[in-house]
Amino acid sequence: MKDYGTLSEAINKLKLEEGYEHDFNLIDEYLELKAEKEKYTADEFEVDKVLRFEGMSNPDDNSILYCITTSTGKKGLLTDGYGVSGGQVSQTILDKLHRETHP
Repeated sequence: MKDYGTLSEAINKLKLEEGYEHDFNLIDEYLELKAEKEKYTADEFEVDKVLRFEGMSNPDDNSILYCITTSTGKKGLLTDGYGVSGGQVSQTILDKLHRETHP
């Protein structure tokens, strides 16, 4: 597996070298591409890879980076705390992300 270094290094490499140019937000029942004013349900995207990063000094610094491709071919990244938590996010989206996190 390719070494992506730190979270910020990974984001830069994925954007520059692998074309994951968009930034997704996790909102309610969909992923949002705010800059494009687009929304994607769980059926409209695939998780290509999942990268985990552990904080050096603080466990609260743990994060997970999802590399996503939409059904329209847009590639982007979703960053979240270690293991997406419930809250206002739909169970369908959580299930899809967790399925990709824990095959």
